[in-house]
Formats: sequence, structure tokens, C-alpha cells
Amino acid sequence: EASGMMMFLVLKERLRSFYGKYAAAADGMVKFIYSFAALWMMSHNLGFMTRLNSMAVVLLLSLFCAFLPYGAIACLLAVVLLAHIYAVSMEIALITAVFLMIVALLYYGFQPGDSYWMVLVPMAFVMKIPFAVPILAGLCAGPIVVIPVSCGVVVYYILNYVRQNAGLLTNDASVDIAQKFVQIIQAILSNKAIVVMIAVCAVGVLAVYLIRTLSVDYAWIIAIVIGTIVQMAGVFVGDYLFDVSMPIGELLTAVIVSLVLAGLYHFFVFAVDYTRTEYMQFEDDDYVYYVKAVPKVAVSKPDVRVQRMNNPERVRRPRAEGRRQERS
Repeated sequence: EASGMMMFLVLKERLRSFYGKYAAAADGMVKFIYSFAALWMMSHNLGFMTRLNSMAVVLLLSLFCAFLPYGAIACLLAVVLLAHIYAVSMEIALITAVFLMIVALLYYGFQPGDSYWMVLVPMAFVMKIPFAVPILAGLCAGPIVVIPVSCGVVVYYILNYVRQNAGLLTNDASVDIAQKFVQIIQAILSNKAIVVMIAVCAVGVLAVYLIRTLSVDYAWIIAIVIGTIVQMAGVFVGDYLFDVSMPIGELLTAVIVSLVLAGLYHFFVFAVDYTRTEYMQFEDDDYVYYVKAVPKVAVSKPDVRVQRMNNPERVRRPRAEGRRQERS
């Protein structure tokens, strides 16, 4: 077990060293993978705009996104998303565009760097791991990240509504446009699953954030466990009050995967040794400071050096020559 932990610590230090040397290339690769996953999921779960479904287009757009900031990537993904929705219904595309513009003006104008949370949430729902993003968001961001996470939930259910009603929306040309808008808005707002999942994700984010900021030992681990339990409890409450259920197998899988991802993030970002905690006290003219210092778990990379030994024949020759001289 100790050797396994040492192996992971060495891997962590090597990854940190690699990122320090090739930060720009690593960031570009992460953006490429992030954009490719989002575009690929849109083409396979929506795919109504056939011109955007080819692998060449997906790869080209992903490569272009690798050189953009996350705010610009979110804008490009929003354009692709609206194109897929527009191929089914102009009305839903317009409603989605207005919603995204309001979110962009009210939130992303101040914190554009958090735009990836709004994209990660629908991706997590598609992969059947909706609890992972709130836990990770609570670990690495502040409470205001509840806004993009909640908006991501709304975007997912809009996409789900379009996918489930694509045939009806495409062939419903006889209905008046104003009536279409009313029907679509009512269908989205009356979906109790949206309210339940927004509440579950928001409570999960806040619970994880509040606990991991406490000055207690193993705060991050406790936050991950409590955040998972809180989200599961929210699902059960939603099932009891609003009849919004989740299959037990899917729920358990989502919980296990979320715990694994959160544990990996905790290990690579905030691995500390609470057994070596130190408490210090010092003061100045105005204040007395009480400091709790917890060292991070780190290990230096093994320095492997290869030393070549001389040829044994070359070593033996001087000794033989010396013996000959003594005999003579």
C-alpha cells in the first residue's frame, strides 16, 4: 500500500513538473479535449444540423477552440447548439438564445472564466454522472458557481425536451407561432425535474464549499462525502414530493463515479498530511495570530543515475603487469 501511494505521489510530482514546462501546450490539449467532447455529444444526442455532425467539422472546431479562452469556447459551443435546435424549431432556438444571452449579461460579463461549468453540467447529465460536477465545483470554486451550474441544468432539460419532441416540433406547422411559444415555455416551466435537479445541484455545491473551507482535519474528504449524501437525499426528497425519480442502478453508478473523480481531484490538488499539523502563535502591535499549518504531501522525483563500470579486462591488466615487474 505504501509503495502504491509513493507511486501516485511520484506521478503527481512528474505531472506537476511536466505542466510547469509545457503549460501552454497542456492547456491547449485540455481545451481541445473539452471542446471535442462537448461537440461530439451534441452531434450524437441532437445531430439535427447534419452539416455539423461530420468528424472533420468536429475536429476542426475543436482544434480552433484549443487557442481560445473558455469564454469564447462557450460562445462557439452555444452557436453550434442553437444551430442544432434551429433545425428542429425556430421557437425553441429563440427561447434558448434569449436565455443564454440573459445568463451571459448577468453573470459571465463579470466572471467569464466560469463558463465551462455551464457546459460541463449537460455533459455530466448525458454521461449519467450528474453529481460529479456540483462536488467538483464546490471543491474548486466559490458559492457563486451555483449560477452556472443551475443554468447548465436548465440547458440540459431544454436539449432533452427538443430531443424527445423533435418529430412533433418539426411537423407542427399549423399551430400559431405565439401559441407555440406559450406551449414550449409552459412545457419547460412545468417540468418538475428541472426544479428538483437545480435544488440538488445547488445544495451539493454549497454543502461541499462550506465544509471544505472549515478549519478541521480531513475537511475536503468530509465535504466530498457529505456533498454526495446531500445530493442523494435531495433526489429521494424530490421523488417523495414531486415524483421525480432516478433508477437505483443509475443513482449508485453516478455516486460511485462522482466519488472517484472527486477523490482523484482531491489527491492531485489538495493532498495534505494532517499527522504533521503544527500550531503557531505570533503577534504584532495590533493583533495576535494563531496559525494552523498543515504540510502538503509531496515527494521528490527519483533521481536515477546510471554509472558504467570499467571493463574487467582493463582493470586486470595493470595488476598483471605489476606482478610481472615484481618477479623480474
